[in-house]
Amino acid sequence: MKNINNIIGNELDTFERKFAANVKGSNLLLDRIMRFIIRRKGKQMRPMFVLLSAKIAGGITEGTYRAASLIELLHTATLVHDDVVDNAMVRRNFFSINALWKNKIAVLVGDYLLAKGLLLSVDNEDYKILQITSRAVKEISEGELLQMEKARKLDISEDVYFEIIKAKTASLLSAACAAGAYSSAGDNAETERFRLFGEKVGIAFQIKDDLFDYGADKIGKPTGIDIKEKKMTLPLIYTLQHADRETRRKIIYIIKNKSTDRRKVAEVINLVQQSGGIGYAAGKMKEYQQEAIQILPHYPDTPARQAMEELVNYVIEREY
Repeated sequence: MKNINNIIGNELDTFERKFAANVKGSNLLLDRIMRFIIRRKGKQMRPMFVLLSAKIAGGITEGTYRAASLIELLHTATLVHDDVVDNAMVRRNFFSINALWKNKIAVLVGDYLLAKGLLLSVDNEDYKILQITSRAVKEISEGELLQMEKARKLDISEDVYFEIIKAKTASLLSAACAAGAYSSAGDNAETERFRLFGEKVGIAFQIKDDLFDYGADKIGKPTGIDIKEKKMTLPLIYTLQHADRETRRKIIYIIKNKSTDRRKVAEVINLVQQSGGIGYAAGKMKEYQQEAIQILPHYPDTPARQAMEELVNYVIEREY
């Protein structure tokens, strides 16, 4: 990530100042929660994609900073709401909003962040960028609901899996790249090219998360979480599609009835590893990684393009 910081480090600092100003609360409780959110911010990957997309497409503008803030506001709002839905007490090694201030306040905070994002765009007449990001929020909701529907029967095919992750995970990253490009070039063809680029990176990003759950990398956190939550990931789908009837029935029984039993979950992980599911998913991840990178030579070989390639590779090679 060192090269990325060399290329857009100053712009990231500017973004963080502008983002902090954009989320500032109007009362003491809200302001305290907003400061907490800012302190626990993650790697800022989505703002990086916005800024680098704009830099490659033509140059970073004030609209680019607003686009990055909008993406981060929407992303943070979805995380706050997700923690309420999942009853999650921890996020990024910090207590979640709902753990500290309870569900009612957390829901309202998520709504506040969404509203701040909408107003930021409307007040500055960034209607195209608002359209791009609003479509992403719609797709995230649709993907979550489709996953919930399919999880009941554990019958997700590979095609449906990709439909879900394209909506759930890839849509916001594709929106980040598209919004960044549009803020710079204002061109629909360029915007669509970057949207497709972000979608491919987002799919690879999610498959990487799938692999973490099976101990495919040393990540320093418990594996088997997706199995316990009955989430159908690509390594598991591959295993179920290629297992004999007895093994398939055994895996489905454990997921449906024994997903809280550590030994049984470990048994499923072992079966997935033996089946070749890990290698298959890793291959698919690299396919999407390469398809994304192959879009970039459409643009001059600048430091910004090189930094974008580094960021894509980081998404695949990260350890957590």
